[in-house]
Amino acid sequence: MIKPEFRRQEVEYKTSHAKGTVVVDTPNKFLYYVLGDNRAIRYGVGVGREGLALRGNAYIGRKAEWPNWTPTANMLRRDPEANEPYRNGMAGGPNNPLGARALYLYRNGRDTMFRIHGTNQPQSIGLAMSSGCIRMLNHDIIDLYERVSSGSRVVVIQA
Repeated sequence: MIKPEFRRQEVEYKTSHAKGTVVVDTPNKFLYYVLGDNRAIRYGVGVGREGLALRGNAYIGRKAEWPNWTPTANMLRRDPEANEPYRNGMAGGPNNPLGARALYLYRNGRDTMFRIHGTNQPQSIGLAMSSGCIRMLNHDIIDLYERVSSGSRVVVIQA
């Protein structure tokens, strides 16, 4: 179901970013966790639809296992029929759109409302169809979650 290029793998990755940096390559739908020595772990990801993609750099301000999900105000405006039932949130679990783990992205001490998270829609990996968050397979977000620390830098590459 997942194309081979979107499966987690260690790859050569020449970068000036420090070890532990997360690099989101939005156009190619990859996320890299920089290992150093020109190596990284590459994960396939799903990204935001046109006009909703994550832009700019951030840092991981918080981490959560089996996080609760609440649609943002923009999500409620764009698709009230689908999101209104969850206005007050949805408990974490296998049917939750945030999946098994979430990394909350912050800038200047404030939550951006963007996340790097698991998904209950694995078929979305490699596509641009989210409301802006970066989706990963649940086993991949669990792997990344264990590697990164709160405060880790997140760099976003645009088209």
